[in-house]
Amino acid sequence: MDTTSARPLGDRTALVTGAASGIGRACAEAFAAAGARVYVVDVAAGPAKELAERIGGVAYVADLSDPAAVDALPDDADIVVNNAGLQHVAPLHEFPPERFTLIQRVMVEAPFRILRRTLPHMYEQDWGRVVNISSVHGLRASAFKSAYVTAKHALEGLSKTVALEGAPYGVTSNCINPAYVRTALVEQQIAAQAVAHGIHEDEVVEQIMLDRTAVKRLIEPDEVAQLAVWLCSPHASYITGASLPVDGGWTAH
Repeated sequence: MDTTSARPLGDRTALVTGAASGIGRACAEAFAAAGARVYVVDVAAGPAKELAERIGGVAYVADLSDPAAVDALPDDADIVVNNAGLQHVAPLHEFPPERFTLIQRVMVEAPFRILRRTLPHMYEQDWGRVVNISSVHGLRASAFKSAYVTAKHALEGLSKTVALEGAPYGVTSNCINPAYVRTALVEQQIAAQAVAHGIHEDEVVEQIMLDRTAVKRLIEPDEVAQLAVWLCSPHASYITGASLPVDGGWTAH
């Protein structure tokens, strides 16, 4: 058996944020299955440690809204998956400013700080991969999500800048742009969306979440994770500065 093809990332280390659940958990599992040593970064200590132990990784419990905690994360990752995020649904004129600031810290400033510290290691070895878990909301807007949409658009700009700066050093940087993924974050949105739009909860998925997609189902976390791993493969070495929709046709409109 060709172990190189079976575990193509066997000599790499991947840092995954928000890794204890949802897309992050699927990414941590997929990168570990591809052979990478995974830094499991999450604010939830128990789930992070349990996952790290199961996949042979290392858990780092960190609140990404705290710059000091972010700057204490390892700086030797070959692969960075910026995935951690949170959501708040409210009309802009009622949106809590402190919540807006929190979302930017976790979803924009933390990725910037992580990359600022890990890129020198990637540059030194002439190889690195940055995978930013953006969203269809990094390409399109939706009402009542001003902070999330702002943060994802900012992540898109950060990703493209890293692509341009990193290209001479063998570093690629791309965004994955899913529509609604079957995660706890999406489940939590259903009640908030029902209130914001004035509809029943069981109508939210059909009328709001799947309204603009041609494929009428939620995305599974592993579908996103497998694309993230592929972006770190030799087959994707010429892809950089891209935003790859996994949106069931949402952005085809």
